[in-house]
Order: sequence, then C-alpha cells, then structure tokens
Amino acid sequence: MIRSMTGFGRASSEEGSKRSFIIEVKSVNHRFLDVNVRMPKAMIALEERIRNIISQYLNRGKIDLFLNYKNYEKVEGKANLNRELLDSYMGCLNEIKERYSVKDDISLSFISRFPDVIYVEEEESDLEDLWKEIQPLVHSAVKGLVAMREKEGIKLREDIQNNCNSIKKELDKIELKSPKVVEEYKLKLEERIKELIGDAKVDENRLSMEIAIFADKASIAEEITRLNSHIGQLSHTLALEEPIGRKLDFIVQEMNREANTIASKSSDLEITNWILNVKNNIEKIREQVQNIE
Repeated sequence: MIRSMTGFGRASSEEGSKRSFIIEVKSVNHRFLDVNVRMPKAMIALEERIRNIISQYLNRGKIDLFLNYKNYEKVEGKANLNRELLDSYMGCLNEIKERYSVKDDISLSFISRFPDVIYVEEEESDLEDLWKEIQPLVHSAVKGLVAMREKEGIKLREDIQNNCNSIKKELDKIELKSPKVVEEYKLKLEERIKELIGDAKVDENRLSMEIAIFADKASIAEEITRLNSHIGQLSHTLALEEPIGRKLDFIVQEMNREANTIASKSSDLEITNWILNVKNNIEKIREQVQNIE
C-alpha cells in the first residue's frame, strides 16, 4: 500500500502504574531512513532496540521519537556537587568582577541555580524491566504513525492518478493534432512562396524536401508513445505493495524529459499550450511523489 512520509503516532502507559511512559513519534520527508531518538540518559542503552523496531515498519523518512518518563515510586538518590564545573563558573564570575568592576553579590542561592552544579544521582532502574514496558508502547506508537501515513498515501494516490488522467487527455489532443501540423506547414509554405515569386513555377522536388525535413524535425510520435508508456508504468507502480517512492521519482523524471522534448519540437500554438498543461501536471505529480515512502 502506498504510504506518505508524513505522520504522527502516540502511545502511553495505563494510569495507576508505578511509572508512566509517553511515546510520541513523527515523520517528515527524507531520502533515506533517518531516526532520531530523544529519551532520558538513564535509558540510552535501549536506543538501539527502539531503532530496530522503527526499521521493521518504515523504510524512508526523517523520524523523531520522544520518550517521556515519570516515576511515581519513592526514588532513592543522592545529591552531588560538580566541583570542577563550579570552579569554572566561579572563575568566570571573578573575571567579570575584576575586569568590569561589577559589584560582588554572589550568594549561595545564586550559585545553586547554576545548571548541573548540583545533580541528583538516582538509583538505576533495571533496564530489562523498563524495556518490557517500553517495547509494546514503541510498537503501538509506530503502528499509529504507519496508519496515518497509509491514510495520507490513499489521498496521494488519488491525486496522482487524477493528474495522470489529465495528462492523458492533453496527450490525446496533441496526438490528434500532430499530423495536421505538417499539412498546415505545407499550405503556409506554398502561400508564402506564391507571395514572393508570384506565378513563377515552383520546384516541387525542393518543396517536398523542405516539407519532409520539417516533418522529421516536428515529429513527436515517439515522444507521445513513450510518455503514454510512462503514465502506464506510473499507474502500475501505484498499485504495488512495497515502497515505491524512488521508483516513482525516476518515472516522473522520464515523463518530464519527454514533455520537454515535445515542447522544444512544437511549432503549433495549440500543441504548445497543451504541453504546458502536461508539464504543469507532471510538476504536481513530482511534488506529491517527494512525500511517498
């Protein structure tokens, strides 16, 4: 099933537990799978396990997972003084006082507000016990994210298919008009020659050669065929049950290449306007494809 790369999932512990966890995971566009896990330092050893779970569900996207933790049990801990950090703070303050003649009003309460000068060393929880609670929540949150990505993917597929249908309609008009361009060129060329030389005899061989050269240069039959083929490939790829973002991106590049060639060969105003509509729809598809896993 086609998936967007944008989504959000959330899972939390049941109320009444001795400790609670809230896990939130969000994703946005990215060429590869880029996972960023934010969690308490005490649980950092579990990060790789969380990454492994995410990689089971997702193939592309920038993923941010936030793990919030509260412990309602009585926690045994000990306050510690970071002496080296405090010495550094005091050295900075003394330098400020001497260099800038600032009044010395350093107090104990002022020092206690310095970040990380006083820290609490808590008794470590058993990581395996924590993991038993965290693991199902990670699965639940990521599944919620996947469900949102799939829901968004359905909308993307519909929009892309609608744009493909619009392109097909324009191509049908171009294909119908294309053979008439040579005939119109022949008539215009004959009229122009009559204006220039009057009733003088025209070299029919030379005229036929000029028309043949123009017909060869203006021919867009191959480009139309290839562009129609790419549309078919794109529609087929949208139905695949696998990550298709990179494949779609390649197909859209080829579609744009054929459209540019048709535009460069076109000498007819109507065909030019139609191919501009085609290019506009291809660009819409390209923007949508950037958000597909």
